Amino acid sequence: MSDALNYLVKARGDALGHYFAFLKECGKHLDPKTRNLISVITKVDAQTERGFKQYLGRALREGCTPLEVLDALLMAFPTLGLAKIVWATDIILALDLPEFQPGALGAKGEWHDVMATKGFKVGDTQRVECDGRGLFVHRADEGWRVYDSRCPHQTTDIPHLALEGCTLTCPKHEWQFDVRSGACIAKGTSPLKLWPSKVARGRLLAQW
Repeated sequence: MSDALNYLVKARGDALGHYFAFLKECGKHLDPKTRNLISVITKVDAQTERGFKQYLGRALREGCTPLEVLDALLMAFPTLGLAKIVWATDIILALDLPEFQPGALGAKGEWHDVMATKGFKVGDTQRVECDGRGLFVHRADEGWRVYDSRCPHQTTDIPHLALEGCTLTCPKHEWQFDVRSGACIAKGTSPLKLWPSKVARGRLLAQW
């Protein structure tokens, strides 16, 4: 909530309590995913950036796919108009969320030159930057795995110091991941975003 709304809740909680109770009651027959998608649209309509980011994150955590978010925005075109949809899309692009990248949405992503493979031993993990994107690279027996460095919980950019052995711990809410598989092993359920990768002429490439 904004500082002003926090203030009003403290100063006139008796009045605002009824409003929040109303919001809760009127959405009780909606599943959380749908309820948060509707909230996303209302924040776009009001062009409230902070609220939009908040409910976008909630919708994604409740299981909304990026394509469902985009479809909701486009379906609301008669109300929002193109300008507000572009406003929301600009914010999504600025957030640089891995799940909204063209490659993650099924479009043909671009191949990026990540690093040289020489000297990178099986079992090693390294955090690298590539074309403005943080990555964790792990070499397994069966091949290479390239993960986005953003935590799937609230898109916190996980630093290299968060890696201990094969366990990667997000510093914000302590979600833990196994870099060998990308699976979340503590606190949450969503895995790290795995990018397609290949080796060509001694270079590791990743696609997003």
